[in-house]
Amino acid sequence: MEKINHARKYAKDFNILTRLYQYYALYILYIPIFSLFYRFKCSRNKTLEKKPYIFAANHISYCDPFLMNMVTVRPLAYMAKKELYEVKGNFGKWVATNISRLGGFSVNREKLEVSTIKTCRDLFKANFNLCIFPQGGIRKNKKIEEINKGFVVIAKMVKADIVPVGLSGLETYNWNIFKFFKRPVVNLNMGTPISYKLSEEEIIQNWREQVAKLTGYELVDIQAKQ
Repeated sequence: MEKINHARKYAKDFNILTRLYQYYALYILYIPIFSLFYRFKCSRNKTLEKKPYIFAANHISYCDPFLMNMVTVRPLAYMAKKELYEVKGNFGKWVATNISRLGGFSVNREKLEVSTIKTCRDLFKANFNLCIFPQGGIRKNKKIEEINKGFVVIAKMVKADIVPVGLSGLETYNWNIFKFFKRPVVNLNMGTPISYKLSEEEIIQNWREQVAKLTGYELVDIQAKQ
C-alpha cells in the first residue's frame, strides 16, 4: 500500500467539505459541549481585509485549533506535528483522517520542508487561512519566551501578513459541570496584522509583544529560538 504523504496537500484538498467539517466540529460538537464548562469571550479585529492571513497564536491547550476557528470565523488550515500522523493502529488512522478532514497537514517541527511551503501556497490559492502556533508546543507557564521563527519564513515565502492571536484562560482544564455558574472564562483576543515585509527580528518581536499584551502574560526578553 502506498504511504500517504500527509505533509503535501493541494488547493483541491481545501474545499467546501473541509469548511463544512470545521463548522460541524465547532458548532455541533465543540461549542455546545465546552460551553457547559467554560465561558468564551472573543475580541476580533473587524478591520481585517478580505484576504488570507497567517493567524499565529500562543499555545495553551489541545483545544486551541477549535478556539482559533471560533475567534477567526474563517476557513483555516492547520499545521500539525508529524508525530500525530505516526500513531500506529486503527486509532492512529482515525486521528490522521480527522485531522486531515479538519484542514490539517503534517509538519516537521525540526526542519521546514519544501512540501510544507508548497502546501501553504496551495491553501492560500484556495482562499484558506493558515493557523500556526509559533511556540512549537503547549506552554502553560503564562510566559511569552521561546519562539520558532519558521512562521516568519513561511510568511515571507507565501507573502502573507501575520495576525497575532492571544489565548488565555485554558491553562488548566475544568470538567466540573456542577460549577456551571462559576465557569472559567477563556479569552480569545485578536491583534493587529504584522507585515511580512518587515525583518524577521521585527516580526518576531512584534508578535511577542502583541501576544503578551493580548494575554496578560509575562514577556520574557530572550532571543528567538533558532
